[in-house]
Amino acid sequence: MNMVLPQKTPDARVGQIIKLAVMAVGGQGGGVLTGWIEGLARAQGYACQATSVAGVAQRTGSTIYYVEMTPASDQTPVFALAPSGGDVDVLIAAEMMEVGRAIMRGFVTPDRTVLIGSTHRALAVSEKMTPGDGIADADEVRAAAEIAAQQLILADMETLAVGQGSVISASLFGALAGSGALPFPREAFEDAIRAGGKGVAPSLKAFAAGFEAAQSGAPEPEKKTRTPQPALQGPKGEMRKWDALLARVTAMPGPVQQMAQAGLTKVVDFQDCTYGGVYLDRLDAVIARDTAAHEWLLSAVAAKYIANAMAYDDIIRVADLKTRQPRMDRIRDEMGAQDANLVELTEFFHPRAEEIASLMPAKMGAKWEANPKRMALLDRLFNKGRRLRTHRLRSFLMLHVLGGLKGYRLRTRRHEVEVAHLEAWLAHSLKPLDRDYMLAVELLKNRRLVKGYSDTHARGLTKFATVMHAAHLLEGRKDAAEWMNRLREAALQDPEGKALAGAIETVRSFV
Repeated sequence: MNMVLPQKTPDARVGQIIKLAVMAVGGQGGGVLTGWIEGLARAQGYACQATSVAGVAQRTGSTIYYVEMTPASDQTPVFALAPSGGDVDVLIAAEMMEVGRAIMRGFVTPDRTVLIGSTHRALAVSEKMTPGDGIADADEVRAAAEIAAQQLILADMETLAVGQGSVISASLFGALAGSGALPFPREAFEDAIRAGGKGVAPSLKAFAAGFEAAQSGAPEPEKKTRTPQPALQGPKGEMRKWDALLARVTAMPGPVQQMAQAGLTKVVDFQDCTYGGVYLDRLDAVIARDTAAHEWLLSAVAAKYIANAMAYDDIIRVADLKTRQPRMDRIRDEMGAQDANLVELTEFFHPRAEEIASLMPAKMGAKWEANPKRMALLDRLFNKGRRLRTHRLRSFLMLHVLGGLKGYRLRTRRHEVEVAHLEAWLAHSLKPLDRDYMLAVELLKNRRLVKGYSDTHARGLTKFATVMHAAHLLEGRKDAAEWMNRLREAALQDPEGKALAGAIETVRSFV
């Protein structure tokens, strides 16, 4: 006897797997966002799997979270563990360059992918390492996204979330709901946030902001304008000296005054008014050799770079900046910390033997630098990564006291070296002034290559010396200033100096 079993009407959605990837940087809540998406799918009767692949090469670690879901049935679905190029339905990128990475890896395709991204920037390590301006062009990424995606939703999700007292994961979740890419009602998304049980109220507000941005294409939130720097303050005697310095600036040629005042402020903040007077003396010497025929360009450039050279980044300066109240306020503001919140702050230090010797009195430091055994001893004692938790009194006081050694700074080995380097640079830069004004200007601008401290400072000095030395190869050429500019720009392209080496070889080829 044959029995005919009743056939179930197949669900048309069965077998249709929705594939969603989240690309986020450490600290942006990518795991929380993925958890909400997984909880949402399961609550709506979907079988779901979520995986993550952590990376360590970008910023604090860029992670790809991957979710696959399909309506639950009596069939057991087989889900993939990671996204494949050309096979992603929804791509959520928590930062603009993550949008670019998703496109480059082929996850975004115009036939199927809904791309949701935040337009704010969290600079990659490669961008920070570039000696010059290494920030990638976000406009190019946007243009590529408009071509690559079937549906594109871009907004500053970070600012939308922070404005509601929440984090970017909530506004991105709202944008996902507003996109209509998942077959679930808005209430189901909100229930997923409530089920999390933490920060529900602000998360729901940020969710609503992201939902609105996706639905209506709301304009970008206004960026915060930079708060003007407060005027210098100090004892009455010092303020009288400051007023006298400002009077000297107002007597300078008009095109020089603005940069000279900015430079003076930087130098006085670095040390004191007496040091500011030395800055103006050096600048006056350049002005005496300049003329109005070139609109005082040489002097304006000198005003900027002499100030930068005099306000060098030594350990005292770094410790001073790290313990200033405005910095603490900025960190709390960026973290969205309230008065009731405790912010724990860790400072990372890796001093080399050279930094320790540079803090010694000038003669003593020079002797230690000339003795390999003593430098090796300093290296063993101090060349270790240190983490100072400056939200604690002991570590904070350590840096605060170190930052207060301004009165001692001018007697250190580092100051002696910096002054000698500055004087040599000025003399070298002004040497061709009478026969090639613009070359002298470009040589002054080469000071831009010297910045930072420790290894960064050492690399900058090496490049600076290479570019300045190339001046003799260009002497007498009508395009000498143009080539000096090209060499400097090449030096700013990469930390290793490969572009600069190529540019130098090009110069040698036509000399």
